[in-house]
Amino acid sequence: MQTWYGLSDYEVEDQVNDRISFSRFTGISLDEKAPDHSVISRFRTALTQKNAYDKLLQIINQQLESKQIIVKQGTIVDASVTDTPRKPKGKKEYEVVEDRNEDEQKKPADKVSLEVKTKPGVDTQAKWIKKAGKLRYGYKQHTATDEQGLVLGIVTTSANESDTKHFEDVLIVAKPKRGTWVKADKGYKSANNDEVIRKMKLKNHIMRKAPKKGTLPLREAQCNKLISKIRYKVERTFGSIKRWFGGGTARYIGLEKMHTQHLMEAMAYNLYRSPGIIMSNCES
Repeated sequence: MQTWYGLSDYEVEDQVNDRISFSRFTGISLDEKAPDHSVISRFRTALTQKNAYDKLLQIINQQLESKQIIVKQGTIVDASVTDTPRKPKGKKEYEVVEDRNEDEQKKPADKVSLEVKTKPGVDTQAKWIKKAGKLRYGYKQHTATDEQGLVLGIVTTSANESDTKHFEDVLIVAKPKRGTWVKADKGYKSANNDEVIRKMKLKNHIMRKAPKKGTLPLREAQCNKLISKIRYKVERTFGSIKRWFGGGTARYIGLEKMHTQHLMEAMAYNLYRSPGIIMSNCES
């Protein structure tokens, strides 16, 4: 509910106490009081530490797969940046660090060095990245979806981590079926990723790169156009999560908690999309 309605821990507590629909959904009777907001925070932290949200996404997806809402005919891989407002501001500040160098034969000498001083409130696990000419500070979610854009798996890193480097990691989490295709933009094209696809016995639908000082052959250019007609759906997923659930902005501090945020948004998105997919299947 917190993710679905964009609520803080305080607001969740208030809404469960105030709204019948919220208390009914959580199984709390009208004469009971909702847990304190600090309990909600501690419970979320406990689940995060035990990697429970990864398992919850898998359980939900297994149910959707059993209802043929998720049909694993292929996998789309892409990455998106989640910005955090807790970024360093102003000029860097330094502090002096003293290091005493003891020498038995010589007089002790003091060494000094400078270290970057971390300001209060800055999320030190987030990192800078330059994207589309703009500097951004935050995290990156490496995401795998099915052909409809439903999220199959997520790997969260700091924003400066390479998309290509985590291609295999996100496929391992998504668990694509052998013999199905994998689509990704040309940024993922590398000999290593081609080998990953071959090793996992998948079909390689990564968009081709044009050679330096050259153009793509007509056949490969046409293949890229066909791939892009399906690959764009992962970008639609990122946009919809941002629109519906306030995604793209960090609510928490630290890599583990940001991974939790990404997973909760993925669960909410898959559930939100499911009724429309069911109706579409019924009409067809």
